[in-house]
Amino acid sequence: MGVANAPAIWSVGVVVAALIVAAQGSPSSSARRRYSFLEDDDGPSRLHRHRHHDFVIKESNYTRLCREKTILTVNGKFPGPTIYAKKGDVVVVNVFNQGDKNITLHWHGVNQPRSPWWDGPEYITQCPIQPGKKFTYRIIFSEEEGTLWWHAHSAMDRDTVHGAIVIHPRRGTTYPFSKPHREIPIILGEWWNNDIRQVLADATSTGSDFQPSDANTINGQPGDLFACSSNATFRLPVKHGKTYMLRIINAALTNGFFFAVAGHRLTVVGSDASYTKPFSVDHVFIDAGQTVTALLKARRGRSNARYFYMASRPLATNPQATVDNSTTTAVLEYVDAPAAPADAAHDLPSLPAINDSSAAAAFTARLRSLASKEHPADVPRHVDEHMLVTVEVNEIACAPGEACKGPHGNRFASSLNNVSFETPRSDILGAYYRSAVGGVVRTDFPDNPPSPFNFTADDLPPELALTARDTRVKVLEYGTVLEVVLQGTTILGGDSHPMHLHGFSFYVVGRGIGNFDKSTDPAKYNLVDPPYQNTVSVPKNGWVAVRLRAENPGVWFMHCHFERHMVWGMETVFIVKNGKGPDAKIMPPPPNMPRC
Repeated sequence: MGVANAPAIWSVGVVVAALIVAAQGSPSSSARRRYSFLEDDDGPSRLHRHRHHDFVIKESNYTRLCREKTILTVNGKFPGPTIYAKKGDVVVVNVFNQGDKNITLHWHGVNQPRSPWWDGPEYITQCPIQPGKKFTYRIIFSEEEGTLWWHAHSAMDRDTVHGAIVIHPRRGTTYPFSKPHREIPIILGEWWNNDIRQVLADATSTGSDFQPSDANTINGQPGDLFACSSNATFRLPVKHGKTYMLRIINAALTNGFFFAVAGHRLTVVGSDASYTKPFSVDHVFIDAGQTVTALLKARRGRSNARYFYMASRPLATNPQATVDNSTTTAVLEYVDAPAAPADAAHDLPSLPAINDSSAAAAFTARLRSLASKEHPADVPRHVDEHMLVTVEVNEIACAPGEACKGPHGNRFASSLNNVSFETPRSDILGAYYRSAVGGVVRTDFPDNPPSPFNFTADDLPPELALTARDTRVKVLEYGTVLEVVLQGTTILGGDSHPMHLHGFSFYVVGRGIGNFDKSTDPAKYNLVDPPYQNTVSVPKNGWVAVRLRAENPGVWFMHCHFERHMVWGMETVFIVKNGKGPDAKIMPPPPNMPRC
């Protein structure tokens, strides 16, 4: 497992480059499929599929909660188009920016081996695509298999610019379970009545918290518990006795979610495009940025009812934060059941309370890698470098003459090891590739907190909340086995944090509540079948430990997937240096990279 075990991808480079050039045509909303026989390391001529999409970024009018507003979309769709691929495929996406602002796109959970140029975070791996311009992304599916998603990675545009990615098993292989009758993306999100750009501007101008959303959504719809929403509520038609695969994605900006289906249990079989040991649950917990693949066996039960609610509501772990605590619904409809009026009573599923962090922890603790012969768990046993990284919501002192509305009259901020990341105005990857990274960042991100303290104490001194902005990154030698312990704190009330790393999946080898103890906690690690994820939920007042092999050279972003925390600075960058062999070096940049 790991990007170094997929050398066959790189023998396709010349042909893919030719396809990218050929794809630079006029925009079309349809996908185009092409096939090529390519030389690879497994022998002469093996078939690789190259699927092409045209993504047109444009403004569209949508009505929710009795109001119409203009939102940013891909091809006029909200949520956006689903990308389908097979493991080992290369997908080309031509992005035409017909909107009125800069934008980038990110393929969340795709490692992009040796190709950080197409990863997407604004000013980290690329300059944004300006209005009226275009850029072609190449998405390389190497080890991923299951459910992922794509989204905008500029400002807060991913609020409406997002969609599912479905990666089927490689040709000639199959699922590690019986093939379902049908698969359905279930995208959990949010809706603001106000323009999301204004929400961002209001918060950043005053240093205040962000306005909460007006509704939570399932596949872009609030559900019929909200006004003006019944007719458009998402409905999933099913037949008794069939099995359906729910590809659940948390695309929300601000919340983790519980999700359940009334009268039905779900069998979890995957997380973050990696198979898990199957387990059955009444509800799922899915943090922001994560995906869960679950099977639903359609059984009506004794009631022989036609309609059942699917429902989702958030987990809120910080009582000092204002959240949208609404419940969003969709409808599971048995089309082979006796006819019933559409407004017939539906039972809501039982969901944990909004502050039930123990329910979220209990679900997360059951995630285990499949660890089979076909899908092994290759967990690193020896560690070369250790990092302890505190994950904090902070404040930055209000500048003289400013009217700040954050805590204690200051500005809200956030940090990793008390470094609140300052995004540069030119891309880090380009500077690194040109050997000029020193002019853009500092390469001394700390491996430990600057001053140790009781991270989860109830009454921390207020001066611990203060931080400062800086642009500091961590540099790793190629092949380094890295263990990172992400430690939550109680500063400003504490919170959970979904931490996402670009360019890698990692093994979540341990977690706990309280302060990490390096002398006793590693003895409790799961080094046999830990979950393999790209986004990990750091529990409130707790810690998680992850391990990875730094075998993907490039510049890779790590950040909290709560958007307000990322805006406030809860992020850093890992630079993985080139290795010695030709398959251990960054690919050259494409000729059409956007300019700052």
